[in-house]
Amino acid sequence: MQLTGILQIKSYDKIKEFLHQEHVGRISSIDEHGYPQIIPMNFVFLDDAVYMHSHVRGEKLDNIKRNDKVGFEVDRELEFLPSYFEDPKNASLADTLYVSIVIKGTASIVTDREEKTMALNGLMKKYQPEGMYDPIEQSMRVLDGVAIIKIVPKTLQGKYKIGQHMHPADRMELAKKILERNSPTAKETLKVMGFEITDNGLKMVRDPVW
Repeated sequence: MQLTGILQIKSYDKIKEFLHQEHVGRISSIDEHGYPQIIPMNFVFLDDAVYMHSHVRGEKLDNIKRNDKVGFEVDRELEFLPSYFEDPKNASLADTLYVSIVIKGTASIVTDREEKTMALNGLMKKYQPEGMYDPIEQSMRVLDGVAIIKIVPKTLQGKYKIGQHMHPADRMELAKKILERNSPTAKETLKVMGFEITDNGLKMVRDPVW
């Protein structure tokens, strides 16, 4: 069975929702020797672009100044599916439910103070949604002590595997096994899959197709 098309996230709103939820992404730039450098970064997705804050000096900034083509990736492993869900003797049947977003685009170092302010306030709002801080203003010196990296996507692709490729009866059976195994991520995984845990068991409340 060819799964490639089935696993593609077709909803841009779902992609944005996922990017708003995740806290760590990985930027890949090309170093002076032609090798990819991959670094985990906090980020915010604003106005269809990725923004990250950084020290004002560093290898990734040098890489971007030399070659503005970059990659950016965000993923979440939802649930490892042990092989015995399918066959207690065949280890090759182990699988994983996941969501991932891959961006290819161009990066730049933001110099406009208004845009830097917007990005930093966006980062604060994302990572400290409870508030309890003073918003950053354009006149603040903090803007001079931090670099803001902006990635404008040329391509933005999402893949996910949450049971959407399965027959509804098989998907329900998988959900029951996940609930029974009760891993630390089980309840959140079932929620993402579109299930609700009730007093009577599991109930499908949302279509898992994105």
